[in-house]
Amino acid sequence: MDLPPAVQALFRDEIYRYEEERTMPFMTSFERLARTEELLAGIEVGLELKFGSAGLQFLEELRTIQDVEVLRAVLRALRTTTTLGELRRLWAP
Repeated sequence: MDLPPAVQALFRDEIYRYEEERTMPFMTSFERLARTEELLAGIEVGLELKFGSAGLQFLEELRTIQDVEVLRAVLRALRTTTTLGELRRLWAP
């Protein structure tokens, strides 16, 4: 069944809230890999839009990071950061 976009967004948000309340203690390696790839895809878009080709070169450095929380922090920081050095400090202080 197709829902209108606004209703679909509300439904998705409700599912996310539900899942966060009931976190699973185990994540398969496939799930971890998929989550990492999704975060890197979002970061790639942000880096390209904000920093151009220099941002895309920086992405290669980020691909070595396996910590999902660090990648999430990088994605969030893209909103406010003004330099690639600021982003690097998130995992290499």
